[in-house]
Amino acid sequence: MEHVITPREAGFSMPAEWAPHAGCWMIWPERPDNWRLGAKPAQKAFTAIATAISRFEPVTMLVSTAQYENARAALPPQVRVVEMSSNDAWARDVGCSFLLGKNGDLAGVDWPFKSWGGLYFPWDKDDAIAGKMLEMERARRFRAPLVIEGGAIHVDGEGTVLVVEQCVLNENRNLDVRRQDMERMLKDYLGASHVIWLENGVPRDETDGHVDNLACFIKPGVVLLTWCDDPADPHYQVSRDAQARLQGARDAKGRELVIEHIPMPTPMFYTQEEAEGIDATASGMNRKAGERLAASYVNFYIANGAIIAPAFGVETDEPARKVLARLFPEREIVMLPAREILLGGGNIHCITQQQPKNT
Repeated sequence: MEHVITPREAGFSMPAEWAPHAGCWMIWPERPDNWRLGAKPAQKAFTAIATAISRFEPVTMLVSTAQYENARAALPPQVRVVEMSSNDAWARDVGCSFLLGKNGDLAGVDWPFKSWGGLYFPWDKDDAIAGKMLEMERARRFRAPLVIEGGAIHVDGEGTVLVVEQCVLNENRNLDVRRQDMERMLKDYLGASHVIWLENGVPRDETDGHVDNLACFIKPGVVLLTWCDDPADPHYQVSRDAQARLQGARDAKGRELVIEHIPMPTPMFYTQEEAEGIDATASGMNRKAGERLAASYVNFYIANGAIIAPAFGVETDEPARKVLARLFPEREIVMLPAREILLGGGNIHCITQQQPKNT
C-alpha cells in the first residue's frame, strides 16, 4: 500500500487563530430546513458579521448561483463574493483547516464531512468545499483519513490540540474509531505533538459537543472555558469536569494551563414563531418551541486586531464583554446580535474560517 505523505511529514502545521490572517472565509445561508423564513433573518446576521470582520481583514463569501445577486447586493463592496455550491453555511466545519509550512507555504486539510453524523441530508456539496478553497488559493491539499469537523478542534499553534471525546470519538462519524487512531490523525494532519481530551461538550449541542462551543485557547498556555454556576443547569457538571481535565493536563510545551472563565449565557429557548419558521420537509429536522438553545460566548472569531463575538440580548452579554476586553486588551471587542445564527445550530466561530497570512 502506497504511503500517504501527511502534513506533519511535509513540514506543515496549523497556526493558532490569533496568528496574522490573510483573510476570512464564510458561506451564505439559504437552506430552508435549517434557517427560518427562507434564511432572510440569517442572511442579515451573516451580512453584519462579514461587514464587521471586513474592517479588520479581507472576507470571502461563498454563495450559490441562485443567491449570488442577492448576496452581492446585501454585502459591502469590500467583501469578495464567489459563486460556489454548498449544502449549508458552516464554513468552520466544511472549509479546509489552513496550514503553513516552515517556509511560509500555504496548504490545508480537507476533512471528510458527514454532516455531523448524517444530521442534514445531503452534504455532498459541503464535502467538496475544502478542496475548492485550496484550489482557489493554489494551496496544497491534504485529504484526511477520518471524518471530523473544523469546529471540533482548537490549536495553540505550538503543538497542542484541544478536542471533546463526545464528538470526535462518536461512531456516527467514524465507526469503531479508536482514540489512538484519532489522536494520531490529529497530530499528523495538524502538525501537532499533543492532544488534550475533554469529555463532553455543551449540552444539547447538535454537533455532539464541538469544542468551539465549550473552550478555546486564547494564547499559548491559556484556555477560556464556558462556565456555569447554577447546579440545576446541565452545563454545571460539564464545565467542572472540563476544568478538572484542563487542570490535570499539560500542553505540548509541558506547561500547566491557566484556565479563564466566561459565563454561560442566560438560558434561551426556541419560541413558537421561530420553530414554525423552519421548513422541515426536506430533512425532518423539526425545531420545537421551548427547546433550549446551545448558546456560548466562547464561539467567537479572532480577527486581525479584533474579537467578533456573539451577543444574545440577555443580561450575561455585558459580563461576557468585560471578560473578553480583559483577556484581549490589544483587540477591539465587537459583539453582534447572533441569535439567528444560534437558531441554525451554531455561532460566529462556526460560520467563519481563518486563512493564515503566509510569508
